[in-house]
Amino acid sequence: MRKRTTLLLLSITILLSAQQKQVIDLWPKETAPKDLVSTVKVEQEKDNEPNLTVYLPGKPNGKAVIMCPGGGYSHLAIHHEGHDMADWFNSQGIAYFVLKYRLPYGNHTLPLMDAERAIEIVRTNAKEWNINPNQIGVMGASAGGHLASTLATHYKSKATRPDFQVLLYPVITMKEGHTHQGSRNSLLGVNPSEEMKYYFSSEKQVTEDTPPAFIALSSDDKGVLPINSLSYYESLIQHSVAVALFSYPIGGHGWGFRDSFVYKREWTQELEKWLREL
Repeated sequence: MRKRTTLLLLSITILLSAQQKQVIDLWPKETAPKDLVSTVKVEQEKDNEPNLTVYLPGKPNGKAVIMCPGGGYSHLAIHHEGHDMADWFNSQGIAYFVLKYRLPYGNHTLPLMDAERAIEIVRTNAKEWNINPNQIGVMGASAGGHLASTLATHYKSKATRPDFQVLLYPVITMKEGHTHQGSRNSLLGVNPSEEMKYYFSSEKQVTEDTPPAFIALSSDDKGVLPINSLSYYESLIQHSVAVALFSYPIGGHGWGFRDSFVYKREWTQELEKWLREL
């Protein structure tokens, strides 16, 4: 009975700790760029105000992950591809951040601008949050995976370069026949130029300085075709960037942290090991 009571108290303590969080406005009015203020005001009316939710572990190991939920750039699957993973990362000592980025609504610059801002905030507060500024990674699922890979290949400075990237069944390419059409339409519009399609095809933007990657997907994914992950994997290999790829035979699209995905234990164990050895 004493042992059972101790375990119950421990579970309650862990749960209460996980529920403690901080939400930070991504663009406070006093620091927002002049050309951004009007955009933020308009998008707030659509519940599109960007912020960063902070989950700090009790025993930090110095690593941090910024999560970009999916949703086809038309909405955010912010629970099973966002907040639901907080306990898991914190239990490993990893600081975890959920990015509520602005949806494009015809302006493709907004999501990337928010992702860059998020990693700057984490690096600026690294000491206070017990984070190693050289161990900050970006993670994303589906369209959020496209945003994460875009940050990993389009970062503008050392301050905005992620140290690693974790991608779950990501949208990667804007190529006809291979892209996720809904994500491309939401991000670039229905008739994007060839230049824009090339620019936002992450497999075309890899260099030797692209950070190492972990990619997980289901081979039966009909929502975002596996060729997205495979083309990115091939490009990373060609540029001598370390990459781990795990493709599971079934699962479809959009499983995130759901228990219903039969390979949840496998992909989380592989990610835990990869992060530990990174």
